[in-house]
Amino acid sequence: QVQLLESGGGLVQAGGSQRLSCAASGSIVSISAMGWYRQAPGKQRELVAGITSAGKTNYADSVKGRFTISRDNAKNTMYLQMDSLKPEDTAVYYCNADLTYLNGLNLRNNNYWGQGTQVTVSS
Repeated sequence: QVQLLESGGGLVQAGGSQRLSCAASGSIVSISAMGWYRQAPGKQRELVAGITSAGKTNYADSVKGRFTISRDNAKNTMYLQMDSLKPEDTAVYYCNADLTYLNGLNLRNNNYWGQGTQVTVSS
């Protein structure tokens, strides 16, 4: 079974740092675009940062200079290093990835979401 599993959320004080991880498991053949999204209560889900298979990155204006997205293709894992956290960064963070995988003898490609991890920044 192919899935994305996030870890690393929790409670942190404003100004602190936290690192999220997202690991893809299953019969993964390749991973193209990956990204982190977040959803705060009463708000729509928004893109936080994205990274291509070649390592090209993009960030939401609200996190530029504070967050860093990276990936380890050998481990099928993506990271989000969050520094200088603010209370407005409080949200459920989701990872997203385009996965190519084996389903029996067939190659499949689908977009997957992780289950989400809560990040709470206290003031």
